[in-house]
Amino acid sequence: MKFLICANYLPHVLNFRGKLLEAIVKLGYEVHIIAPDLKSHTKDYDTLSDLGYVLHQVPMQRTGTNPISDTKTLVAIYRLLRNIQPDYMLSYTIKPIIYGTLAAWMAKVPKRFILLSGLGYTFQEVEESGRRSGFQKLVHGLYRQALSKSTKVFFQNPDDLNLFKTLNLLGENTPAVIVNGSGVDVADFSVLPFPQDDAGQIKPSFLLIARLLKDKGVVEYVEAAKIIKQQYPAAEFHLVGWIDENPAAIDQAQLDEWVETGIVNYWGKLDDVRPAIAASSIYVLPSYREGTSRSVLEAMAMGRPIITTDAPGCRETVVEGSNGYLVPVKSVGELAEAMEKLIVNPDLITTMGQASRKLTEDKFEVHKVNQVMTNEMGLSR
Repeated sequence: MKFLICANYLPHVLNFRGKLLEAIVKLGYEVHIIAPDLKSHTKDYDTLSDLGYVLHQVPMQRTGTNPISDTKTLVAIYRLLRNIQPDYMLSYTIKPIIYGTLAAWMAKVPKRFILLSGLGYTFQEVEESGRRSGFQKLVHGLYRQALSKSTKVFFQNPDDLNLFKTLNLLGENTPAVIVNGSGVDVADFSVLPFPQDDAGQIKPSFLLIARLLKDKGVVEYVEAAKIIKQQYPAAEFHLVGWIDENPAAIDQAQLDEWVETGIVNYWGKLDDVRPAIAASSIYVLPSYREGTSRSVLEAMAMGRPIITTDAPGCRETVVEGSNGYLVPVKSVGELAEAMEKLIVNPDLITTMGQASRKLTEDKFEVHKVNQVMTNEMGLSR
């Protein structure tokens, strides 16, 4: 039996779906991976190949809406699927979901699954305004077609599921399941001591890990840092990530200014985020919307309190006042106030960090999440 996963970025396969594929192999399935730009990611290609997975190159632009290019993607995936003949297929991110699922239906793949791990810029402000641009209507129409051809759809939070129902993108006959994000392997993310200042006290050290997009709340994080540093100059603000090909990306000049003025300590893009989490005492994600943030789960697993937004995919990770604080989206002032609460009450950092770890073990442990997914996909020996 063959299981195939369709992705738009090879490095994320191992990072976000590695444990799921490992569980699927243990059930006795042959795993295939379809992704673009394999030659650009030789390290990931070699690692995945060494694990016994069969990789297939496909032309796919991660962003952009060139109809000729996207048609080539659809046809290429269809031809691959006709050749591979998988029994199960899982697609995630926008183009694999749309063109991968449609190609799988055309190629008569028996079981076709979709994972909505985040909605991205094509759904921005739709929920708040109730209005959609012509481009958004086009993309949502493609989503509707793809979802109608799927066996089952996995959502990572109830808000995304409700939005898809409201927009009539998910038909009544298509089963949907909510899972607790992509999960995190708590064995790989141990609780480590908080960084300390010269007096032996917990250092107020904040961290944000994200693609450097406006809708990740990067600008709000920096603006809140400016407010805090005026009163607490010893506070540190760390930033991990990279400028992605995305309409919502910040520009390089803005990032350079933040670094040069000393507002943030920029780590760049990291293959292993654990050193950055270890150097921080509080994790912050002021995102406008998530599926369920993996970086938050990793910080929680390492025993860090969380400040995030009361937004879909973010609010699921925080029990208000227990393992952190929820703040309104785009509210720099309330974000700074939440930061200050932890600066002036360092004992809360310890107790909230402990609560984060326990919540991760109880709700977001990767093997529990993957067990739900493999059961829902009907995978068995």
